[in-house]
Amino acid sequence: QVQLVESGGGLVQAGGSLRLSCAASGRVFSGTVMGWFRQAPGKERELVAGIRWSSGNTYYVDSVKGRFTISRDNAKNSVYLQMNSLKSEDTAVYYCAAQNVVTIATMRPDRTFGSWGQGTQVTVSS
Repeated sequence: QVQLVESGGGLVQAGGSLRLSCAASGRVFSGTVMGWFRQAPGKERELVAGIRWSSGNTYYVDSVKGRFTISRDNAKNSVYLQMNSLKSEDTAVYYCAAQNVVTIATMRPDRTFGSWGQGTQVTVSS
């Protein structure tokens, strides 16, 4: 399994932007899907965006479409989440994950499945 390290979280005002990075150590196989999950206090962890490593196909949850962009750099073994027009409801701990799934939308929020980073806090002040 690859090891994942996130960076880029922080405090930002509503309407602002942040870019999260996830660096993977070890080989990322072509069939792997990389994704960003988030978990707000008292809420379940949810898949925010995912990208298939080989094709670059992407998936977004409806609440972030048009505001967030997921991308990858195969040469750097890294995945990014550009977050624009941030809202207070985007406040959460964001996790990077790598899983072997057939469909991006079926990435599992279970941290015992696949590889996970330690998480990075994103706080949006209104």
